[in-house]
Amino acid sequence: MSTAARALGIEVLNATKRFGAFRALDGVSLKVRPGTIHALLGENGAGKSTLVKGLVGYGVLDDGEILADDRQVHIASPRDARALGIGMVYQHFTLAAGLSVEENLLLARGRVPWRIDWAAERAALQTFLRGMPFRLRLDASVAGLAAGEKQKLEILKQLYLRQRFLILDEPTSVLTPQEADEVLGLMRELTARGELTVLMITHKFREVDAYANDVTVLRKGRWVGTSAVRDTDRDRLAAWMMGEERAGDPRAAAELNARRLPRRAVAADAPLQLELRELSVGDDRGHRAVREVSIAVRAGEILGIAGVSGNGQKELIEALVGQRRAEAGDMRVKGEPYRATREAMTRLRVFALPEEPLRNACVAGMSVAENLALREFDRAPFKRAGWRLDRRALRARAQKLIAEFNVRPPAPERAIGTLSGGNVQRAVLAREFGQPVDVLIVANPVFGLDFASVADIHARILTARDAGAAVLLVSEDLDELLELADRIAVMADGRIVFETAAEQADRVLLGRHMAGHVDASEQHRKVTAPVHAGI
Repeated sequence: MSTAARALGIEVLNATKRFGAFRALDGVSLKVRPGTIHALLGENGAGKSTLVKGLVGYGVLDDGEILADDRQVHIASPRDARALGIGMVYQHFTLAAGLSVEENLLLARGRVPWRIDWAAERAALQTFLRGMPFRLRLDASVAGLAAGEKQKLEILKQLYLRQRFLILDEPTSVLTPQEADEVLGLMRELTARGELTVLMITHKFREVDAYANDVTVLRKGRWVGTSAVRDTDRDRLAAWMMGEERAGDPRAAAELNARRLPRRAVAADAPLQLELRELSVGDDRGHRAVREVSIAVRAGEILGIAGVSGNGQKELIEALVGQRRAEAGDMRVKGEPYRATREAMTRLRVFALPEEPLRNACVAGMSVAENLALREFDRAPFKRAGWRLDRRALRARAQKLIAEFNVRPPAPERAIGTLSGGNVQRAVLAREFGQPVDVLIVANPVFGLDFASVADIHARILTARDAGAAVLLVSEDLDELLELADRIAVMADGRIVFETAAEQADRVLLGRHMAGHVDASEQHRKVTAPVHAGI
């Protein structure tokens, strides 16, 4: 970015946005100082997305003012935002995978001449990259870039357009720890140089602590508080997000403290509940996505599987819950062969909380009560007179589970597809945890959920472990694994490449294994890792 570029300061005054009678934003004011990183926190439905859509022109505010460098402006379209120097990097990539880096940068301009002078364009792009704190090969295919490189390209697109105010939406959700620190470190460098201002939507307190200058919390469409990061702490921010009345609730306090509880030592003689021996699973294209994976999980233990998305975790989980057939190897639960049928899962008390539960664990058009009975609809007390369902029994059981697991709204007859993501997850939890559990299989259980839902679900996973369940937790969020797991194994290119006790885990080393960067000594440690113990 040219040294002539100057960071843009943005102030929003009394922003209001209505959808019918519902107020998604209700008089929100926010000031983002030029040359700073400002974190924006809040639960799902807090108004974060509505606010930033107003700033980038995808949702014009009904009331309120926007000031850019203390001058009132009107943002009615993305073109208006771009003209002001406001850009956004979305949570999911918006790149053209079949094109090169330079082609993606040129496409970002919006208007490309019908005949491109590639020599001149390439020279201009090389000059642009020389002023950037990180670089990518212009001729590199986007399809071959790692997730961190794709995120850098998304940022480069905005800087190439000379944007001076950048909104980042969960910018590290697809990155390894090293890539996350590199990307956010680059943002901090650009803001410190006065060339950029960043508004960062995140749910990770670690990123707020490490990189943000200021932080604002929204709740239920309203402004709750703004503070310099150095003048606040995680407990205060959590109380702001959950509401003071919720933060004072004993159950909420338990949820907040669940992740801080000391780990219990797993008994050396605890029975092996889940064993995989040299398991291989194919993907949709016929390639092996899981390659000779061997793991063992004992009763009262959480084994976390870390890895960047696309390294076989999805196929592994699908094999464990019966959605995909294993090509080779052996699965055992409590010492006996396991085929992941409905009958076997019920008899062996294997339960699952899959990723994207609305798609993978529910029937969206069916009611909450019907979804809660999917495991046992054909058994008493729900089945009577041969094939008939006892709707009254279905509703009574649903009401009990809805109350116990705090599913909102408490309406058993409502279609589950109309619930928020957190409440769908709670409903699946209610079904899977509503009876004794011996093996629990969990995949990215809180992705995209609000703070209160995250705390609640984490607390219930820990409760299941403490009750003696063997838990296999697959997550792309390393912070989540470090908080919950007793052991952590890394999956890369379909294989288990590294394993360590969570208390001894080194974030940098885990990240290197997730990215596939290992040396000879680390490779030896991988081979002798105790993840295979007992198999």
